[in-house]
Amino acid sequence: MQDNNLLVLTFYIIGIAYTINRMIESIADKINFTLQKAVVDEQLKEQEIADDVGISFKLAATYELSELKELLMFVENKSKNLAVYVDWDNCTIVIKHSKQSMRVIRKSPDITRDLGVPQTPSLVAPEKTLTMSITSENAFTRDKDTGVYAATKPIVDIASLEKNPVKANRILFKKFMNEETTLEFSLQLVLRISEVRVGLQPGSNKPPMCIVNCPFTIRKLPWTYALPWNKKR
Repeated sequence: MQDNNLLVLTFYIIGIAYTINRMIESIADKINFTLQKAVVDEQLKEQEIADDVGISFKLAATYELSELKELLMFVENKSKNLAVYVDWDNCTIVIKHSKQSMRVIRKSPDITRDLGVPQTPSLVAPEKTLTMSITSENAFTRDKDTGVYAATKPIVDIASLEKNPVKANRILFKKFMNEETTLEFSLQLVLRISEVRVGLQPGSNKPPMCIVNCPFTIRKLPWTYALPWNKKR
């Protein structure tokens, strides 16, 4: 009798384990992007503009592998007498694992028909904040019928690593999906700062150009992200 109970219990445990395993497999893969804010803040301090300029980004808690196609960025001018310009044509997005450097394109409400057109720098007036969606030039594809460009590709194409002809990239993809490693990319943000005072030339007290590296870490989330109490965080 005891043997029968043990057998039933064994099958019951196997059934529960199988069901849980299938549930885990059905959970969609999700990733997380995190700005290394301490690195950004340290650069602002080193260039002596931490009291004048603030840089931040808005990111969702989770993304699908190919979901992040643009970044929502905020550049705050905290000063009362500085003109801060974002020099878009000199900004780049760099993918660490591929060593790929891509030109930054600021999203415009206008129809984009030519990616080669120079981008006018954006002025951030004193005590104001610039809000801008940006992406990389490589994220755009051209519609053959309309001739219009649209951002349809992810900033970091993680999925393409899975079947990449280079073995090292396929290994990197496997390690990333197994949560054994992280990926990184960075926005090289170029700011031009001008201070206008009587008897002083623009930039005499502040650097006329500042390059701020904004690094992001990409992490594969464990399946536990889907648990209700984790979603509420």
